[in-house]
This record gives sequence, structure tokens and C-alpha cells, in this order.
Amino acid sequence: MHPNALLEATTELVHRVLRLEHPADRVVSDFFRESRALGARERHTLADTAYAVLRELPLLRHLAQSGSGEMERRLALLAWTGNAGFLRAAMSDTESTWLVRCQAVPRDSLPAPLRHNLPDWFAGRMQAQLGDDFWPWAESIALPAPLDLRVNVAKAGRDETLARLRAAGIEAEPTPYSPVGLRVAGKPALQRLDVFNDGWIEVQDEGSQLLALLAGARRGEMVADFCAGAGGKTLALGAQMRNTGRLYAFDISGHRLAALKPRLARSGLSNVYPVQIAHERDDRIKRLAGKIDRVLVDAPCTGLGTLRRHPDLKWRQSEAALAALGDTQRRILDAAARLLKPGGRLVYATCSPLVEEDEQIAIEFDATHADSFSRLPVLDLLQRAQVADAEALVSGNDLRLWTHRPGTDGFFAAAWERCAS
Repeated sequence: MHPNALLEATTELVHRVLRLEHPADRVVSDFFRESRALGARERHTLADTAYAVLRELPLLRHLAQSGSGEMERRLALLAWTGNAGFLRAAMSDTESTWLVRCQAVPRDSLPAPLRHNLPDWFAGRMQAQLGDDFWPWAESIALPAPLDLRVNVAKAGRDETLARLRAAGIEAEPTPYSPVGLRVAGKPALQRLDVFNDGWIEVQDEGSQLLALLAGARRGEMVADFCAGAGGKTLALGAQMRNTGRLYAFDISGHRLAALKPRLARSGLSNVYPVQIAHERDDRIKRLAGKIDRVLVDAPCTGLGTLRRHPDLKWRQSEAALAALGDTQRRILDAAARLLKPGGRLVYATCSPLVEEDEQIAIEFDATHADSFSRLPVLDLLQRAQVADAEALVSGNDLRLWTHRPGTDGFFAAAWERCAS
């Protein structure tokens, strides 16, 4: 593609993404479906530049004020992640001079909001929670996430999977904590690899892998993934169970459950039963009350622990949305708890760093279910699951993962055991 055409396409994508009407990944996918002539390298440039704009939107808008022409074009120039020669060929002399001047602005001299690039309501909460760790965390979420894979232990071990990846020319290493994780360098086209199509690996952040390991699902059990979505954790649980027992994947979205089907077929798992429900009080849930051994609740949340992958979320979420989600989280956790048999394990998790969605929900559950559930120390559960250096992942009784340490997406999890009746 000619440099001018590539920059014009990037400008149009930035324009669409900044409407913030839909998730950025959906907007990018729709754009690529319309633009079938784009090659793989051009797609990477467009997507990476659009995401770079979202990561530093206040800063880039501030710098862009000194330029002229279409705002989205100026933002694309400032955030460009593609070939520098292509960019030079597409710019006018005036734009080139302006861009050099902008790039010379020392970032550490700018006001705090232009350095952390977060909405005020969110920045204030995180500064209160993290204290001196706020700036390392803010810097970490401005970086792209690594590519983590989960080995499907129902089919293969980590060592043989790693050997097969390396034989295919893919640079990979074991993840530092998850015993079933691999971290891959770059952005290889996994869908072209036999090891992927044979169902040996699934893309899954290391932190998400740890949530599934907390459930401790075992052979022959009845297990429920209460908010299954597209089924990443469902597949991890099914592999833990070694394709035995019965695993329910509940979700209110038929579209998300449909996305599980090809992944399920590739995994080779036959113990998974996707079930679309109307709400957490659905009769299909009620019929299983007191029968389930393990329940994982990856609750709907702001998703603000995944900003490396979804930087648009910080502009699409709000304090009002946070308050409404709290009510939803409490209802779902209460409904999921009813499924457990005595001695069964309940895991509540979010991909949010906010206390309101995490510790506060767990504390309230403790208070309202003190006679029927006892809190489990997450450290013990992680160690039983052979998670390395588990002490680094725990805050009190809970799992607490941050992007700056240990380097996963931001997750929280608490676990309980149902008391004998």
C-alpha cells in the first residue's frame, strides 16, 4: 500500500475508534473486514497505532493542538508505530517539522494527567490504593501486553509443547508463575501452526490461568464456570479435569458461548456443556443447587485490569458504571454460592484493580454468608496447584495481580469453602 493510503487508512481507523461507541477490538476487526486488501504488516501498523492513540489520548491531544489539519491525522502521526520511512513519505514538510518538535517535548515536565493518561475518577482511586506504586503501575499499563499461551494438559505437557513451538521457529519460554503457561516473543500467526490447530495451546494471559488453577478442578467432579464468556477459563478447567466429570459453561450471551464452540472442538474436550441462561436466577441454575463441587465466578466488571490489551476501557467506563456493576457482582456471587455442595469451593474473580469490585465484594460476602462459607487462604491453593513463587501473588487471603508486578493483567480473586450442613 502506498504510504499516503496507509496513513489515510490509519486516520480513518483512529476516527472510528475514538467514537468510543463499541469496544476497540470490535471496531478494528470490522474495519479489517471492510479493507481486505490490507496485508498482515499493514494491519499491525493500523491496529497498533490506534491502540497507541487510546493509551495516551490526553497527552496526544495536548500535543496535537499545536498542529493543523484533521485532528485524527495528527493523532495518528504522533502515535505511529509502523515503518518510519513510510511515515516520512506520507507527511508534508510542515508535518515533519511539527512532529519533530512534538517528539522533543520532555514528558517528565508535563502535568500528571498528561503523564498517566487516565480519567480523573480512576486515577484518584488508583493513587489512593497504590501510593508509591502508582507511577510504576501507570507506566506498565501504557505498554502492550505480552502473548501468553496455556498448554492444554489434557493433550500434552508444557515441555513437549515448548519443544514443538521452538521446532516451528517460535521463540517461547515458560511463564514465571503458571505451571501450564508459555510466553511467546512477538506476534506470530499462531493459527498457522499445527501445535495450535491440534489443540495443544490456547491464548490466555498468565493471570487468567492462575484464576482457573485456584478452582482446583479435579477428575470426575461437577464444575461450573458461572460467567464463561468465550470460554478461556472453561477450557482451562476442562483440561484440569482431564476431560472427565461434567463442566457447565454458563453465560447470558449466546454470541459469546458460540465463540467457544470452535475452541472446544480444537481442545478435544467432551466434558463441557455450554448453557445460555437468562439471568443468575435462571431455572437451569436453580436445578443444580447444592450439587456442584467447584464454581468459578469471573464476574462482569469494569475490566480495568486489562488496559494493556483494551486501553479504550478507561475512556468507556465511568463511576456510574462502577456503581451499577457492584450490584450485579453481589447478585451473581450469591446465586453462584447456592450451587455448591458441602465442602465445595467457590472462587470469585475480576479483571479489575478497584477495591469496590474486589475486596469490598468479598468482605460483604463474608459478612452475609458467615454461617455457610469459610474463607480459604489463596496462598495454600496456589501452592497446591504448583504455582511458582506464589507468595508474590498474594495480598492477605486473596490473589492480587498487578501489571507492574508480577507482570500479568490486573486480577483479583478470593476463595471460599462451603461448610458442612
